[in-house]
Amino acid sequence: MASETVRKHPFHMVQPSPWPAVGTAAALTMVFGGVWFMKEGPIYLFLVGVALLFYASFCWWRDVVAEARSGVDHTDVVRHGLRMGMVLFIASEVMFFFAFFWAFFNSSLPLIARGANEVWPPAGVVPLETWSIPFLNTLILLTSGATVTYAHHALRQGNHARTAHGLLATIVLGATFTGFQAYEYVHASSKITAGIYGSTFYLATGFHGFHVLVGTCFLIVCWFRARARHFTPQAHVGFEAAAWYWHFVDVVWLFLFTCIYWWGNSGYTG
Repeated sequence: MASETVRKHPFHMVQPSPWPAVGTAAALTMVFGGVWFMKEGPIYLFLVGVALLFYASFCWWRDVVAEARSGVDHTDVVRHGLRMGMVLFIASEVMFFFAFFWAFFNSSLPLIARGANEVWPPAGVVPLETWSIPFLNTLILLTSGATVTYAHHALRQGNHARTAHGLLATIVLGATFTGFQAYEYVHASSKITAGIYGSTFYLATGFHGFHVLVGTCFLIVCWFRARARHFTPQAHVGFEAAAWYWHFVDVVWLFLFTCIYWWGNSGYTG
């Protein structure tokens, strides 16, 4: 008589996977390739790292989706753990961006407080116009927050078509934001080499743009899954994680727009 393995706990015992190691190797390849390219080397190694990272991400995501749809691995306890993991991840991201804001204010406030002829932005720096593309991108991201919330409500009501439509609208808005930011960077007169202002500005806004790109990829996966009816009103942790991440990106941008594009471009003098 064949013995059957009976699970006596609600937890998911994850099987060995190659994708964490492959993803780590891909990230390391990107770092070395990026540094080599910035030192006037070829860009090929960086592109190899990017391709490898996309492949590892695709395969890893595929395996997680299979686990979620197995009906065995993702119990209520596991889903709760996944939600808490996402909350802690977003909390770590808050600290990540807090460091950029700290650097920005640590550079600008003492300069303003010294008085005399000190000015922020520093002399010679031409900041981007606050009420042009930055303000338009603010409206775009706020609208995208509304569309992803619309998709979430539709999913909770079991309407898969409206969920997919809401996600598609959010993806288009996110891609539009990225396009406008790329245009802004290309036509900006001040570059990252423009002293402390350029460093803090491009690090903060550039990493936010990277997070928008990651969030857009996250939502694209959810769009395909919504069209395939992988989500149910009772179980849609993957969608919740994407929506929470997107709202986090929205909130960070509001702080960036207010502190860096608006306050930081006002030409305060000491």
